[in-house]
Amino acid sequence: MRSPAACSRGEGRHMNIKEFIRTIPDYPKPGIQFRDITTLLGNPAGFSGAVDALVALHDGAKFDIVAGIEARGFILGGAVAHRLGLGFVPVRKKGKLPFTSIGQDYDLEYGTDTVEIHIDAIKDGERVLLVDDLIATGGTAEAAVKLIGRAGGSVAAASFVIELPELGGRGRLEAFDIEVLSLCAYEGH
Repeated sequence: MRSPAACSRGEGRHMNIKEFIRTIPDYPKPGIQFRDITTLLGNPAGFSGAVDALVALHDGAKFDIVAGIEARGFILGGAVAHRLGLGFVPVRKKGKLPFTSIGQDYDLEYGTDTVEIHIDAIKDGERVLLVDDLIATGGTAEAAVKLIGRAGGSVAAASFVIELPELGGRGRLEAFDIEVLSLCAYEGH
């Protein structure tokens, strides 16, 4: 498996993805360095380069569908699905899908939350590429993996623009035998 450092230059596109990411200190609380990708998304070269790099991470891999976690995972995952010629499954917060759905609870710092997909979003045996902007503790991504499994699919790989390695999210997903790749990593929170 590739480390985040191996992917930080955009897989041969000679682009430092961190140049497009804004850091907002002390948000949402003191001591947190928030990694804001809206600056990446708003820059044509940054956005296109990030999508190309996310696709390149899986060169030669075969997937049936791409799933993206609400909300920034929708933007990135939809673009990745388009580039791969695949469909897209939104993994949404509870109560936001209009059709019959299944959900998976997961723990937050103070309480729980739920992610959902439509009951017909994934077919039995489908290989899924999971995409989101950031992996930190991995709680939401792990819930998405479990949810996709309950729907009959399997997450073969997960891709993120940013990884916060100290928070252990990679290990949570690798415990499910999932290849975890990221474009860049930041130390700390």
